[in-house]
Amino acid sequence: MFTVTKSDVPSDALLQRYAQRDDCFTDCFYADIAAPVTLEAYVMAFYRTWLFRTEKWILDRTIKRPSGIAELTALASGRGNNFSAWSVEQSVDGQLLLDDLGSRTRSWLMVAPQNSGTRLYFGSAVVPVKPGQGLGFAFRALLGFHNLYSYALLGACARDLRRQI
Repeated sequence: MFTVTKSDVPSDALLQRYAQRDDCFTDCFYADIAAPVTLEAYVMAFYRTWLFRTEKWILDRTIKRPSGIAELTALASGRGNNFSAWSVEQSVDGQLLLDDLGSRTRSWLMVAPQNSGTRLYFGSAVVPVKPGQGLGFAFRALLGFHNLYSYALLGACARDLRRQI
């Protein structure tokens, strides 16, 4: 069983650019794995969980962008910039910040080495349509589901990674 913990966005996170803005929503979750995990392995595992495959199935029918294993492998290895609904906004060693089709949402993944393992971070940002504008009723209405889904996605990924090590 993995514990997924909600936390503040780390000070060195790429997601900080949104966390520092008063008009954006950000969140951050983490799970600890008792083994070294690279960002590439984390990205591959995250986007191949059974739960994400359900989301991807829906996305594949609504948007027509490449989302196969070749695109995922290229994204995870740093050789590609697009996978399904996401494009790389920024990437640095151990972190990946993704933009959702140029929309209002961002997804962020980070690996942080710990004593004998790795802390896996996952976070999101939602930005207003116009700077300083509110995020809207739909955002507030879906926030509970978003939190549950974030916990479940990271938990599923951590379980899958543990099985691989």
